[in-house]
Amino acid sequence: MGSTRYQPTGIGFGGIGMTPVVKGLLIANTAVFVLASLFRLDLSVFFGLTPFLTVKGMVWQLATYMFLHGSLGHILFNMLALWMFGTVLERTWGSRRFLRYYMVCGIGAGLCVLLGAWMFGDPRTTTIGASGAIYGLLVAFGVLFPNATILAFLFFPMPARYFVILMAGISFYLALQSGGGGTVSHIAHLGGFVIGYLYLKRMESSRGYSPISGYYSHRPRRSAWTKWFSVEEWRIAYANWRRKRLKKQFEVYMRKQDRPSGPDHWVN
Repeated sequence: MGSTRYQPTGIGFGGIGMTPVVKGLLIANTAVFVLASLFRLDLSVFFGLTPFLTVKGMVWQLATYMFLHGSLGHILFNMLALWMFGTVLERTWGSRRFLRYYMVCGIGAGLCVLLGAWMFGDPRTTTIGASGAIYGLLVAFGVLFPNATILAFLFFPMPARYFVILMAGISFYLALQSGGGGTVSHIAHLGGFVIGYLYLKRMESSRGYSPISGYYSHRPRRSAWTKWFSVEEWRIAYANWRRKRLKKQFEVYMRKQDRPSGPDHWVN
């Protein structure tokens, strides 16, 4: 890993070159859209995210829905954002870490859609598009490059950190207003934000990796799965819980011992 790091300054920060994973994602999304349009295929029936079908066993929809788009404007917006933010992030993290983050955000957003549909919406509504993963890239870019200038809505320049906060607020508001309805899955957008941010924080705390600097500290690497499912971690957690419980029981016992004897302490 080099000693210097690419620092974008504004719109166009994706650069002329195309990184491998971003190129592959662009080709895959575009190819699926073109083939579906030419042959008039409705791929969303089996590959779009329909919560009712997903829980029935079509779990691949949590990943495949990200590669389907409903219109030319839809795919153009998502692919432009993928190039703008994804190229910088892949250069900073490396291809493997970037692809993992992209898929985690996309699948995580899909799980949020799944949960939201069963709680507030219609489980038979189908969601397509890479927006959940794209919004995850946006929050990562805001964390890594908070002072880079972004043209909000193509007209208003603002630092990336404020743009991320603005977009998160808009997604949250629209998710509340839509109540699970409408033609835009604001739950997926908000889910991409939340999952991306939590993943970055988890990566920093459990593996000693700083997403801001792009480097590991000298702490030993430990994956999140290893920590969550480690027998030793559960044993320590149980011991701590048991210690607190015994301490509380002892304090209750001591308070009872301090009470005066006889019926005078009863209040009717």
